[in-house]
Amino acid sequence: MPLVKNGKIIDDPYLRVLDDAPVPDDTAVIVPAERLLADAGDFALRAGRTGVLWPNARNVSDLVPHLERLSLVALIFPTFRDGRAYSQARILRERYNFRGELRATGDILRDQFLFLHRAGFNAFEVAKATDASAFVDVIRRFSVFYQPAADGQSIALRRRLDHTGSRSATNSMA
Repeated sequence: MPLVKNGKIIDDPYLRVLDDAPVPDDTAVIVPAERLLADAGDFALRAGRTGVLWPNARNVSDLVPHLERLSLVALIFPTFRDGRAYSQARILRERYNFRGELRATGDILRDQFLFLHRAGFNAFEVAKATDASAFVDVIRRFSVFYQPAADGQSIALRRRLDHTGSRSATNSMA
C-alpha cells in the first residue's frame, strides 16, 4: 500500500505490530490503541519510534498522556462516509498541539484528500497505487484558501493584509 507523506510518495518506515506479536526495540512500529494503553510503560522505554493505530470511535483525549512519546497517530476511516477521524485530526492538531505524523488510513478516497490535508493529516495510506500520484498532485495544485484549518496554511485574507501592509510601509517611507 503506497504511503503519501508531506506531498511525496515514500516507503513506510513503520512496521505494524498487531495483537501480541513481539515489538522490536529499535524499529519504528505502529501498534493498536489497546496495546499502547495496556503497555504504555514498556512503549515509553523503547528506543525506536512508536505510533498508534487509533479507532475513530475512541476519544482522542485518551491519547493525551502519551502524545509526547508518540511520533505517529494513524486515524482510521472504516468507511469513506464516516468522518469522525476528521474531527479527531483537528482536535489533535489544534487542541492538543500534536506535531508528529498524522496518518489517514482505511477507506479514504482521492476526492477527500484535500479535506484530509486541511484537517491536519500529513500522511495517507492509499489503497490504490494509481491514486498516490493524484494525492501528491492535489497538494501542489491548491495554494490559497479562504477558511482557516489545521494544516497551518495562511488564509487569503491574511496574505492580502500582509501584502498590503508591506506596501503601506514602503509607501510611507517614500
